[in-house]
Amino acid sequence: MSTSLHLRSAAPRAALLSFSFVLLATPGASQQAGGPIARYSMDAGTMSGMAAMAGGGGMGGAMSMMMGGGNQPIHELVLRLGSTQAASGSPAAEHYMPAGARLGASVPLVTPKVTPSDEPALPGEKPKGRLLIYWGCGATAGPNQPVVIDFAKVARGQFPPGLYMTGAAIPQEWQVRFTNSKTYGEWPNGQTRKTLSGNSSLIGDHRIAGNYSPEIKFALNQDFMPPITGRASPAAGGATQLSWNAVPNATGYYAWVFAAKQGGDMVWWASSASQAFGGPVWDWLSPGAVRKLIGDKIVMPPSQTSCTVPSQVVQSGGEMLMGSLYAYGPEANFAYPPRPADPKIAWKPEWIARVRYRSNTMWMLNGPDMGSMMSQGSDDSADASGDNPPPKKKKCKGGLGGMLAGAMGAGC
Repeated sequence: MSTSLHLRSAAPRAALLSFSFVLLATPGASQQAGGPIARYSMDAGTMSGMAAMAGGGGMGGAMSMMMGGGNQPIHELVLRLGSTQAASGSPAAEHYMPAGARLGASVPLVTPKVTPSDEPALPGEKPKGRLLIYWGCGATAGPNQPVVIDFAKVARGQFPPGLYMTGAAIPQEWQVRFTNSKTYGEWPNGQTRKTLSGNSSLIGDHRIAGNYSPEIKFALNQDFMPPITGRASPAAGGATQLSWNAVPNATGYYAWVFAAKQGGDMVWWASSASQAFGGPVWDWLSPGAVRKLIGDKIVMPPSQTSCTVPSQVVQSGGEMLMGSLYAYGPEANFAYPPRPADPKIAWKPEWIARVRYRSNTMWMLNGPDMGSMMSQGSDDSADASGDNPPPKKKKCKGGLGGMLAGAMGAGC
C-alpha cells in the first residue's frame, strides 16, 4: 500500500517531510455491536539505554510520558479516557492505582485546554539539505538505495523518480483522542508532579472514575515488560551488527537508525525489508497487528535477535548515528458488560478498556553498547509517593516532522 508524501513546514529554517500512513479498517464481526459510552487506553512501556537517560521514548508519544530513575531502566505510562457524555460540571476523572504503582492512591486524568498556537509566522527562506533513506538488514544496502530526497527540490515540486513509501497495512485499531471524544482526560499532565519509579508495578486492581463516564474496573496480571538491551559492534566491510536479548512476551522487533550531519544532510535506515518508516511502528501495536507486519516483513519476528546495518548507512551517517530498537508486547482487553458468546445477541458495552505494552532502547552506534549504558538493578531510592518532579523538556512535534526539525536545529 502506498502512502502520501507531502511537504510540511514546521520551523523557520526547514521544510519538513511528513509521511501519512493509511490503515485498513478491521473487518466487521457478525455480531451486532453498539459503540461504548467510554473508551480507556493504557499504554505501558519500559525504556533503557539513552531512552532512559534522556527521558524520552518513541517520537510520536514523547510528550505523553511520565518517567523516573537515572540511567537505569525506567517506565512510561500513557492514560487516555474518552467519553460520549458531557461532564456534570467541570470535567474530572481519576485513575485509582494498585499500591505497587508507587503513584499514591490515584492520578488525575486532566482535560487539556485548547489554546491558540504560539508558533511564529514562517519566513520564506528556502529549505536546505537532503534525506538519504535506506532499509533492510544486511551487510550492504539493497538495490535502488538510497532514495535521496532533496528538500529544496521537493519545495519546488520535484520528487525523486519512482519514490514511494510503503505504508503499514495493519487493521485499524481504535484510538482515544481529544478530537474523537465529547469529553476527554489524560495523564501525564501539568496538574500533577507524580512520576513512575523504576520499580513501579501495574499488577493489581485498577479503577477509573469520573463525572463524564461510567466507572471502569479491571485487574492486571501482566506487568511492565523487561528492558531490551543489546550491542552494536563493527562488522566486516564497515557494516554494524546489532544484537539484543530475547525479551519475554515480545511479539516482534523493529529497529531504525538516524543521523544528521553538518550541512543539512540526514540519513535514515529501518530494519524493514521495504520502505516502511515511522507511523504505526513507532506506536504501541497489538499482537494481531504485529503478526501482520511480520508477514509483510516490516517487523522482525520474536525469534530474531540480530540485524546488520549496511555499511553504506554507517559511511553516509558519519560518527553521530543514533539507533533505536522496539520490542512490541502483549495486550489486555476488558469490557462491561462482556461480549456475549452467542453472536446472535447484540452487544452494547458501557465501556471498553485496552492495555498495551512495549519495551524500547536508544543508543549511539559508535558509542558504548546498549547494555553498558544502564546500571543493573532497580532504583530503590525512588520516592514511594512518586512526587519527584520530571525533568523539564522542550516541547517538540511528534512524528518525522518533529524529529527532522530537532535534527536540523530548527528548534522545538
